[in-house]
Amino acid sequence: MPHIPSAPTTALEVLSFAEALETKTETPDYDRSRWLYVPDFYSEYRYILGTRGERPLITLGVNPSTAAPGALDNTLKSVQRIAAGNGFDSFIMFNVYAQRATSPDDMDRTLNPRLHAENLKALRWLLERSSSPVLWAAWGAVIEKRAYLPGCVRDFLALGEEYGAKWVQAGQPSKKGHPHHPLYLKKDSVLYPFNVGAYLETLTNA
Repeated sequence: MPHIPSAPTTALEVLSFAEALETKTETPDYDRSRWLYVPDFYSEYRYILGTRGERPLITLGVNPSTAAPGALDNTLKSVQRIAAGNGFDSFIMFNVYAQRATSPDDMDRTLNPRLHAENLKALRWLLERSSSPVLWAAWGAVIEKRAYLPGCVRDFLALGEEYGAKWVQAGQPSKKGHPHHPLYLKKDSVLYPFNVGAYLETLTNA
């Protein structure tokens, strides 16, 4: 079933990233030693979903949908294959905005500053645990759905610079220069450098 938000995130009780990281569902239906899932239960938002490893590919989509550990959607299955094919031992699905919505048209109309701030903390947590972090820009043209999304990416770029993060993309960008969405990529797609700063400038000047 698709996920349609029950309400704007400002109307919900949203755990901070620190609180979500500490959640311990008594009987999780997944292997904690293999999966990283924050919070560790299905909710209206998701900070992190991925597998544990020493060299993860941190993938940035626009927003999470219904995927969960052991129940990956086709986008996440593609992410997993491409990460493995490019020499990564694990993958992390992160998102520009943490609200679950199968259709981006159902996302918050305006930015929830608190949700974004906590999402930034989640990214910092990931970057701190990677000796040579790689961020895969994989949001496609969906970035155009909300005016606040490019600003979120700018914050991620600034944070990534603190940790020497390398940005990459896969496949050919769209005519407007958007990095390719994983769902439509070949399984043997190669990652190559992505100048996210220059890309953001094109969005500003569009």
